[in-house]
Amino acid sequence: MMRKNRISVYSLVLLASLLLISCDNSGRSMFKDRNNVEFDTIRVVSRNHLEGDTANPYCDLRIDFIYPVSSHKTSLDTLHQFFVRSMFGTSYDTLRPDAAVEAYKKSYIDNYTYDARTYREIVNEMHELNTMNPEIDISDSEHATEDIFYSYFEKLSDSVVYNQYGILSFQVKQSNNKGGATSYTSFRNYVFNLNRGNQVTENEIFNAGYDTALQSLFVASLLEQNSVKTVDELEDLGFFGIQEIVPNKNFLLNREGIIYTFNKGEYSAYQLDAPEVFIPYKAIRSLLRENSIASKLADL
Repeated sequence: MMRKNRISVYSLVLLASLLLISCDNSGRSMFKDRNNVEFDTIRVVSRNHLEGDTANPYCDLRIDFIYPVSSHKTSLDTLHQFFVRSMFGTSYDTLRPDAAVEAYKKSYIDNYTYDARTYREIVNEMHELNTMNPEIDISDSEHATEDIFYSYFEKLSDSVVYNQYGILSFQVKQSNNKGGATSYTSFRNYVFNLNRGNQVTENEIFNAGYDTALQSLFVASLLEQNSVKTVDELEDLGFFGIQEIVPNKNFLLNREGIIYTFNKGEYSAYQLDAPEVFIPYKAIRSLLRENSIASKLADL
C-alpha cells in the first residue's frame, strides 16, 4: 500500500508540472524570439566607360544585396520576391536574387548609354543650329562648352535592422550622382511579418487617429535631437513644415519601439542628414492595435 501511495504522489507531481509548462507555453513563450532566417550577400562593383574607352566618362554601379537563403516560417519564394521588389523595384520581383542583380546592372548601364547618346545628339543639334544661324547665341546654353557627357555613380545596399519575434525589419539605402556637384541619398524602410507572410503597414499596427497623435512626438524628438526649443529654431537649421509633419509609412520596428526615417527634402533641406525619429512603445502604447505585432513587442 505504501508503494502505491508513493507512485500516486509522484504521478500527481508530474501531472502538475506538465500543466504548469502547458499554461506557460500558452502565453508569452509562444511568441518566440528566434526567426531562423539565414542570409547571403551578392556584391557587384561595375564600371563601364562609354564606347569601352577608359578615357571616356563612365557609369559606376555598386550593389551589396543581403537576401534570405533559408526560412522556417515564410516560404523562401515569398521572401525573395519581397526583398527583390524592395531593393530593385517591381520590374524585377519575378526574378531570383542573382538574376535580379544582373538585370538591374544591365538596365543601369543601358540607361546611362541612352542618356549619353541623347546628350550628344542635343549638343550636335545646338552646334549645327549655331553654324546655320550665327546670330543665335548659345553661349548661355548648358551645352555650349560641355561636349563630353557626365559620369554617373550609384551605390545600392540593404541592411537587416531587426530579425526576431516573427519580425524582419530592413532598410534599403540608395546613393546616386548624375554629374552634379552633390549626391542624393535616400532610405527606404520595410517591416515583414514572417508569421503572416506579408509587409507590416501603419494601419495594421495603429488605431485610428494615430497620425495626429504622432505629430507632437515627432516634433519633440526633432527638438531634442537638434538641441533647440522651438520649431522656429528648427527652421533656422534647415527644417521646414515641421508643424504639419505626419507619419510617412517609412518605418522600422524593433524590440524597443518604432523608427521613422524622413528623407531629405521631406521636412529638411538637402544639405542636412535624413532625420530619424525613434519612438519607444511605452510612449505610444495607447495608439497600438491590440494583438498587432507592435503591441506584442510592447508587452515583452
